[in-house]
Amino acid sequence: MTRNADIAMVYAQHVAELQQRSARALERGGFDHLVVPSGTSHYQVFDDRDYPYAVNPQFKAWAPLTRNPGSWLVFTPGEKPRLIYLQPFDYWHVVPQAPNGWWVDAFDIVVIRTPDEAKQHLPRDVARCAILGEPQSALGEYVPNNPAPVVQYLEYHRAFKTPYEIGMMREASRIGVRAHRAAEAAFRAGLGEFDIHLAYCAAARQDANELPYHNIVALNEHGAVLHYTELDRETPTQRRSFLIDAGASFAGYASDITRTYAHDTAGEFQSLIDAVDAAQQRMCAQVRAGTDYKRIHLDAHLALAGVLRDVGISRLSPEAALETGVSSVFFPHGIGHGIGLQVHDVAGFAESDRGGTIAKPDGHPYLRLTRVLEPGMVVTIEPGIYFADLLLDGLRQGPHADAVDWDRIEQFRPFGGIRIEDDVVCTGDAPINLTREAYAEAG
Repeated sequence: MTRNADIAMVYAQHVAELQQRSARALERGGFDHLVVPSGTSHYQVFDDRDYPYAVNPQFKAWAPLTRNPGSWLVFTPGEKPRLIYLQPFDYWHVVPQAPNGWWVDAFDIVVIRTPDEAKQHLPRDVARCAILGEPQSALGEYVPNNPAPVVQYLEYHRAFKTPYEIGMMREASRIGVRAHRAAEAAFRAGLGEFDIHLAYCAAARQDANELPYHNIVALNEHGAVLHYTELDRETPTQRRSFLIDAGASFAGYASDITRTYAHDTAGEFQSLIDAVDAAQQRMCAQVRAGTDYKRIHLDAHLALAGVLRDVGISRLSPEAALETGVSSVFFPHGIGHGIGLQVHDVAGFAESDRGGTIAKPDGHPYLRLTRVLEPGMVVTIEPGIYFADLLLDGLRQGPHADAVDWDRIEQFRPFGGIRIEDDVVCTGDAPINLTREAYAEAG
């Protein structure tokens, strides 16, 4: 999706869908107006430095604006959405450009020069407004109230991505794959974690604050730490393995990609990577309409337990490894999550657009999505096998210590772990793997 005319067309359809959803949400909550602040900058305690600005996801759902604090979106059913666009007089900082591009026709745009000017253009009856945002976005009597019926409805339906959103996520995937390729090359060239991270950012053309989350760049045993973000400045004397979990942003949407590499591409760890990769692709094929995501998670445990048995680590059948919790020692997190405007997208446990919770499977507290998949949903599929000392110590001291071959585990511990992650679209037919698609395009 590169031509502006094509983007403008699907974007207009996207805004029309948001208007329909918002009208129903307002009716559900008994409000007349939807008011969404873009958010504000936050200052650090006892300092005059601000934290990196993060746009309100409810705001960027409407407009591809991620660097516009102090702006507002107003929607009243039956009227064109209004964008109150702050373009301040400021010689200390670069101010936002005047609104332009393929998205502007979707709004009545009012440009203001100070944050307080927004009050003139917000609905007069504050009591009739559903104001969605954080407390710091309050402007006089316009204080975010985040009414549950409105938020629940909008967040539940946000799981169903429009063609415009899929297009934005496809672009984010392309950027992420380009950067992943650069990171792998840096690893092969002998660079350490910090320098690999810099190579990634350079290839993505995004700095750490623009990326959708902190890069996980882990060499050797660091790969056993699920959210390793230390970025060691020293290059290890021996390079055994490299795990990178890193995404990219495009127009407010995220990609989330993980790959694992072995320095010795003919060794046992490479064979283990290949086995996890093959299992992961079978899991991606399960992203079908009507499939319970919890089932994919439990099937992942069975598949990975089978891999562990095949390489001589586990002595249990996959079913026994799942039942006893041994599989969770090596695969301690969920199979994935929803993704879109946020890396861990909202309403993963929502029973309906009126609220309620779909419980996680017993013994699996870290699964982030429990809904049945439907067309338009986009999820990550990210199985992993890790050799984490803390979890292994618990296994060694527990009743199932004899369920594994400790000598085999010791052989793999210096490699840390493996995780492979793709972003996958559920359709009415075969799933679309945005990550593999981007790798295929990159050649």
